[in-house]
Amino acid sequence: MLGGTPVGPFAGADAPPVLHSTRRARSSAPRPGSDYAELSRLVRDAGLLERSRAFYWRRIFAAVGSFGACWIAFAVLGNSWLQLIVATVLAAVVTQFGFLGHDGAHRQIFASHAWNEWTARILAGAFAGLSYGWWASKHNRHHSGPNQTGKDPDIAAGVLAFTPEAATARSGVAAWLTRWQGFFFFPLLLLEGLHLHVASIRGLVERRETPHRLVELTLVTVRLGGNAAAVLLVLPPSKAAAFLGLQLGLTGVFLGGSFAPNHKGMPLVPRDARIDFLRRQVLMSRNIRGGWATDFFMGGLNYQIEHHLFPNMPRPHLRRAQPIVRRFCRDHGVTYTETGLLASYGIVVRYLNAVGLRARDPFTCPLIDQYRA
Repeated sequence: MLGGTPVGPFAGADAPPVLHSTRRARSSAPRPGSDYAELSRLVRDAGLLERSRAFYWRRIFAAVGSFGACWIAFAVLGNSWLQLIVATVLAAVVTQFGFLGHDGAHRQIFASHAWNEWTARILAGAFAGLSYGWWASKHNRHHSGPNQTGKDPDIAAGVLAFTPEAATARSGVAAWLTRWQGFFFFPLLLLEGLHLHVASIRGLVERRETPHRLVELTLVTVRLGGNAAAVLLVLPPSKAAAFLGLQLGLTGVFLGGSFAPNHKGMPLVPRDARIDFLRRQVLMSRNIRGGWATDFFMGGLNYQIEHHLFPNMPRPHLRRAQPIVRRFCRDHGVTYTETGLLASYGIVVRYLNAVGLRARDPFTCPLIDQYRA
């Protein structure tokens, strides 16, 4: 829904819909007593914004213990191809540290900002090899304008083109690859872990204004250097390369596979569009159905709508908030999108291919048709 007008579901659209700035859209700016304020009262009255420290302490201790157990198993196994099992488990554990760093960055764990910040900094840097400072800056911009061109860094042009404009600007081999980029998406996720490590170090080196920059740089380099040194000391080059490649590749798949289904294929928003906060977050986000296993392996990001509406809501409360938010959206005519995990991946692939294929051929956005009508 935009400016009080219902919008049909976008989850299965092959072409990337675009929310266009219109006079109607501009009239929906946030105001006192808005829909979001009403929803916030419902959520707060249900106690869903209160801290859940026991949950997070259990997760932190379990993650640290699992990390230590992986390296103990690594030392015991020695020169063996069974180390690839350790690499697989270690990638899953590192992913959990990424989720915990994400939750700390959103102040979901503790009431104190400093405790959250340092928890995120240490868990992400020392255990996952990721920079809290670099990632938080990027992620905050994403939350302030999800799927908004020129504002959301997650749809900025890179190896993949997430907007028709980015695809149209390409030529030659890059243009050909872009036309079929959806099929390259999952193979490229194997490089996402390496990309995140490189981007973390590069961000810390280049952005000297990052708070506690030297601390983070030390944590990240010691973690990554220590990981590589341990593997190279114990394993011969072939097995070391296999171990590190599998660990990095699966870390990228696990993390990227958790973030990608949440916004790709949902409406794109022009830079100058003005949309009230509730619709800005709900219409651009997609939830993933599933049980406790989905909650665990996606780190709660499967409740993307609730997370975007209440970024500091503790992870275990997102499931409880879902029926409240879904009912509220239904009563107010706001489209609430939810799909299965495999279906969401299909949407991502079709969306990326649609961007590449249709960027050079005219296509009609369903939302544009609605406004013209």
